[in-house]
Amino acid sequence: MIYVSRQEHFNAAHKLYNPAWSEERNKEVFGPCANTNWHGHNFDLIVTVKGQPSPETGFVVDLKALSTLIREHIISQVDHKNLNLDVPFMSGKLASTENLVLAFWDILVRELPRITTAQLHCIKLYETPRNFVEYYGE
Repeated sequence: MIYVSRQEHFNAAHKLYNPAWSEERNKEVFGPCANTNWHGHNFDLIVTVKGQPSPETGFVVDLKALSTLIREHIISQVDHKNLNLDVPFMSGKLASTENLVLAFWDILVRELPRITTAQLHCIKLYETPRNFVEYYGE
């Protein structure tokens, strides 16, 4: 099995806030991430697919096609946006990195078969250089 990854980047704002809780509880749990006026991140998204190289191209996936797919179906929806307010697939969800990666997975599982027979293996989403979430579809 060969694993191939593509990294993309986007900037977005969000607020961690549970509307069922008081202001005090939100600040206690989420700290400055519950800031009334939002806060932002420079996100890095790494998408990994797995499969066998094509005998015709030697590729598991055409990385240009994978990049285009990610940019069209994910990056264009979230880049320079407020994840809480501007992103339809995050509507009604807490805008945590964990929930964001789950939404990205759903999009990629749906769209990936249009460009490859490779399977989605992992999504890694860096919120900061030291904080990231990995998801394997489990």
